[in-house]
Amino acid sequence: MKELDWANLSFGYMPTDYNVRCYYRNGSWGEVEVCSDEYLKMHMAATCLHYGQEAFEGLKAYRGADGKVRVFRMKDNAERLQRTCRGILMPEFPVEKFEEMVKKVVRLNQEYIPTYESGATLYIRPLLIGTGPQVGVRPATEYAFIIFVTPVGPYFKGGFHSNPYIIMREFDRSAPLGTGTYKVGGNYAASLKANSIAHERGYASEFYLDAKEKKYIDECGAANFFGIRNNTYITPKSTSILPSITNKSLMQLAEDLGMTVEQRPVGEEELATFEEAGACGTAAVISPISYIDDSETGKRYSFGDTPGPWSTKLYNKLRGIQYGTEPDVHGWTTVVIE
Repeated sequence: MKELDWANLSFGYMPTDYNVRCYYRNGSWGEVEVCSDEYLKMHMAATCLHYGQEAFEGLKAYRGADGKVRVFRMKDNAERLQRTCRGILMPEFPVEKFEEMVKKVVRLNQEYIPTYESGATLYIRPLLIGTGPQVGVRPATEYAFIIFVTPVGPYFKGGFHSNPYIIMREFDRSAPLGTGTYKVGGNYAASLKANSIAHERGYASEFYLDAKEKKYIDECGAANFFGIRNNTYITPKSTSILPSITNKSLMQLAEDLGMTVEQRPVGEEELATFEEAGACGTAAVISPISYIDDSETGKRYSFGDTPGPWSTKLYNKLRGIQYGTEPDVHGWTTVVIE
């Protein structure tokens, strides 16, 4: 194992030894290749550069207290990538080959998997791009699928603690019938300016309402939102929200713990009724929300300066499954290194 300061690792890119690649040419996917080059050579007219034919996923490998390395819900990531492929007309990447490549890249870079005690993880980034040249708006005929890994610390500095958010009505993340439900780079490009302004104002992230009416909760920056009231886990549902695998997991765990789960449209006014609130995703797992300010009305919705009891319980339960200290009754984890 590499001798690195795992406990003080930030969430950012660090070079590792290998990545794995697979190319789509002449109507089919080729063999998996191992590569040590961090760079890509592609045509200047590649569709990923001009027409946004690009999709990615994010998952993690965890070194447990028992020394085993587990990957969390990689089949779900593979299936979500296929759904994105159907949405922006890219060839679907086979689930079995996706899983094979994840296992291979983790094993090849096992020296970079942080220790259990550090709380850090190995972040896994699958990337699918259109590499075939086009000057008209149409799908490419060639594609590259790449998976690289990098060790990361907490997404938010300080880890599991409450953060403030701000509703920014002057920005939209995604249109209701647009690409919001797909994990494509364009959705994140659309959030960069709002995110920068939120940080300048002292908030952890921006908070979006729906693009059509500005009445319903959409997402928290790059994460799904959930609120808790009367032992009920409530999360928004719309045609512009990315289906988070972490949120899907939390909904199941909430039911396991005896909570009621509701996934439905959630109006902004409902924020005033929540006892706890949080953002959730692969990077942060759960980021509890201390308060949300509405930049237009000046209204503040407060949820407490420390993580609430349900958020804490759900966070600990999910992290325990990922690290192998809690029973994995749903079969979510795959041991890739014994």
